[in-house]
Amino acid sequence: MLAFFLIGFLVHLVFFAAIFDIYFTSPLVHGTTPHRVPREPPAKRLVLFVADGLRADTFFELDTEGQTRSPFLRNVIEHSGSWGVSHTRVPTESRPGHVALIAGFYEDVSAVAKGWKENPVEYDSVFNESKHTWCWGSPDILPMFAKGASGDHVYTHMYPAEKEDFAAADASKLDTWVFNEVKNFFEYAKSNETLSNKMKADQVVYFLHLLGLDTNGHAHRPKSREYMENIRTVDKGVEEVVLLIEDFFENDKKTAFIYTSDHGMTEWGSHGAGHPSETLTPLVAWGAGINGRQPGSNQQFQDDFLQEWKLNDVRRLDVNQADIAPLMASLIGVPFPLNSVGMLPLEYLNNTDQFKAECMLTNAVQVLEQFKVKMTHKKKNTLTFLFSPFKSLPLSKEQDMLRTVRLYIQQHQYDEAIKLCKSLIKLGLEGLSYYHTYDRIFLGTSVVLGFLGWISYAFVLIVKFHTKLTKPISKLDKLSTDHLLPVIFIGAGVMITLFLMIQSCPWTYYIYCLLPVTVWYAVIKEFRVIKNIFNLFLTLPPTKSIGYLLLFIMGIETMIVSFFCREVLSLGLVAFAGWPLQSKLFYRNKAMSLSWISFCFVLALFPLMPVVGRSPNITFVTGAGLLTIICTFVFCTSIKMAKQQTFGATVKKSVYVAQSLIIVLSLYIVNTTHSSLAFKHGLPLINQIISWTILASSLLIPLISSTFIFERLLSIYLSLMSTYLLFSTGYEALFPLLLSCLTFVWIRLEQETIQFHDISPAPKGIQSGRLLSMTWLITLAVFQKVHMLGKERKFHTSEGKKLSQMDFAQKVDTTQIRQLRLDDIRRSYFFIFFIVTAFFGTGNIASINSFDPASVYCFLTVFNPYAMGALMMWKILIPFVIVMCAIESIQVSTQLSSNSLFLIVLLISDIMALHFFFLVKDSGSWLDIGTRAKFGSSLLTWSGSQGSKHFEPDYFVGSCQSSFLNPLSVIMSS
Repeated sequence: MLAFFLIGFLVHLVFFAAIFDIYFTSPLVHGTTPHRVPREPPAKRLVLFVADGLRADTFFELDTEGQTRSPFLRNVIEHSGSWGVSHTRVPTESRPGHVALIAGFYEDVSAVAKGWKENPVEYDSVFNESKHTWCWGSPDILPMFAKGASGDHVYTHMYPAEKEDFAAADASKLDTWVFNEVKNFFEYAKSNETLSNKMKADQVVYFLHLLGLDTNGHAHRPKSREYMENIRTVDKGVEEVVLLIEDFFENDKKTAFIYTSDHGMTEWGSHGAGHPSETLTPLVAWGAGINGRQPGSNQQFQDDFLQEWKLNDVRRLDVNQADIAPLMASLIGVPFPLNSVGMLPLEYLNNTDQFKAECMLTNAVQVLEQFKVKMTHKKKNTLTFLFSPFKSLPLSKEQDMLRTVRLYIQQHQYDEAIKLCKSLIKLGLEGLSYYHTYDRIFLGTSVVLGFLGWISYAFVLIVKFHTKLTKPISKLDKLSTDHLLPVIFIGAGVMITLFLMIQSCPWTYYIYCLLPVTVWYAVIKEFRVIKNIFNLFLTLPPTKSIGYLLLFIMGIETMIVSFFCREVLSLGLVAFAGWPLQSKLFYRNKAMSLSWISFCFVLALFPLMPVVGRSPNITFVTGAGLLTIICTFVFCTSIKMAKQQTFGATVKKSVYVAQSLIIVLSLYIVNTTHSSLAFKHGLPLINQIISWTILASSLLIPLISSTFIFERLLSIYLSLMSTYLLFSTGYEALFPLLLSCLTFVWIRLEQETIQFHDISPAPKGIQSGRLLSMTWLITLAVFQKVHMLGKERKFHTSEGKKLSQMDFAQKVDTTQIRQLRLDDIRRSYFFIFFIVTAFFGTGNIASINSFDPASVYCFLTVFNPYAMGALMMWKILIPFVIVMCAIESIQVSTQLSSNSLFLIVLLISDIMALHFFFLVKDSGSWLDIGTRAKFGSSLLTWSGSQGSKHFEPDYFVGSCQSSFLNPLSVIMSS
């Protein structure tokens, strides 16, 4: 069993890492040579304005009175500059948006997750290639370009992080701060000759990051008055800065200006996905080297914005966001960023055809340089007869095309040269993608083989140790073939190792390729068990076997589809409502059966509702709190908690009274906090202190409640509910309440099922494992040391004892533990389905885009991505913990070993995780990427932690195990 623990841990760890190693490796190519346009640039300096979170439609459209919100920039569009829409790529977040704008490439997802203010990978940028760059703005954006720059020529001026407060009366002050600092900077430069000389040099960049719009959009929504006024504030500030710079440089006509945004924003104030309101951002360019107003006629676009914006007569020039980096580089004459994948938008340039052709040639050579380095590296590390080059662009064709381009330029055939350069760039980018994913199939196959072996091994052990379907294997049978297997598999491992060594593969490749050898060796060792299983299936009627198999597949596929379409969960819950009727439980306990049916139907409404955060309504939160108190009173009355008037009973009663009062306090905090924010008074300090106190106390109070099963569950649910109310902004506050009620009924019905089937206990030697929850391992570690160190976890499950009288503090009777039955597969499936429902019932947790920062306003309003993310994650996990507590109670009440129950859960989860491995995407929004990658990895991380722990040797089951390894059991039995 120890071997199973080690293999299980290793397999899940490798599979988890493989998702990122195969799909989310960095696209950057190192070792390339910088290339610049061999012509005099039109501008000496560039001023880049980035209005964070500015939508294209809100910027270009006219207000209700037919007036523009940006009179200065509108005037530039209509008279002296070029304009268009910059199409951003998902995920539409600040970091990847700025990297695309300034470095010219689309950053991989893993780098975005590694750090906000730091550079997880080294990359080149326009700032790095410039002679001097001065930046003003947010401490969340500027450092990642300053730290990655070679030398110390990138200077940053940042306001304190505390200023990024969603509860601030006027977030546009962030932008006002930037404009004022720029003015002070130029004023100071007039009296500082050294600084002035630096500023008047060539290849200088000024970067103004304007975060006020993004902050106001999150806090008040993009259609709010605050957001609209912020646009006017920014326009006025841009006008003042432009006049200031022109005056400082004596109007030398050598300054280029670009105004754009990193991403847009949805109507409900979020971003990250691929809605047009998030991916369409404005682009306005004017000044040195930029084309002036270009008349437009018969312009054809997929949208109807030109008519709406009243800009039909001005030519619209759309670009991809990464195209802006080569545009800036060509304007001031710096080398194109080494890792840029953008294509220079020539329509914006006001220069000779020869200059444009030379710029495109430089752009093509810079992209092809990355392609050649990538190809050379891959060819060097691959055996010659196995190497498969990119057929669309062999080296000879590339050289011929480059010679042709240069010949066209010499012959002044600039249009042909430009056209051929664009073709080269497209082929080069396709080749880059080809070599970037070159090993994906090879590695994916190795990992899948290893994980299939693991799933097979887990299935074999379920049958071998937790059922009576296999026959004992004699020692003689074992000795007949066991000595050959190690030789065969060791030989295979040596051959694989030599193959990888010859190709100089990374060390991770050895793990991915050798893991299947280890796992399948463990499977083949159990050949006789597999043979017994196969023979058993042959004895079953074909229709019955196929029916069970199809039902199993349909159940798993239903849960997988629900990750992409929440509405499927509603269908599943409606189907679950018929369980008491199908199992005849309805006739044994009509009250509980009707309750089950009712709660299933009510809970089925939640996946049909809009994602939380889009329509905040504190009335729902208040209603959910009051319903919780009413339900608590009804529950306490029904179980007659006050029947024994002892001091101990009084103490237990006081716990529930205190928890009810805390829920009332939570309602008060929620209402007063949101009221204060609505009047722009900020987050009251006393509310913030109380909120954090409630959060902390919710993890401790259940420890002093009664240890009877329903009383302990009630205390846990009340604690979780008091915290969840603080996180809630709308109807989602009702979700954990109804989920708790449903799980209470589920526990009762499962007990009825056991009594109905009259299950007899298993032999005395079978021990009960313990549920290990990684979530509780972290959040409740303090309970282990303070309250349960050295204690033994005890249950009493005597046959015939009432469920309400089961006590987690009493010793387990191991003679009552039984083996697996077919109905336990249904219990495991219910459990996983409720886990998925807990995650997706009110939104899609694969995307932070689905959640509103308002969820954490009771705790903090100053922007802190890590603290806010942690709080929102706890909000997500609360329904998960509710379901976990329910299945722990069911495992006890149904006299089932947690080893066997969670082995089935492990098996189902791993099959789902394997399915998601084939659906992983390395491009798209947080929603697209997260739904496939995050949940695939989360499923197998969670299932791995469950399964590997539950296969510890029997002698580990005891006091040490329960006190150290099982926090969920600790809180249930303390």
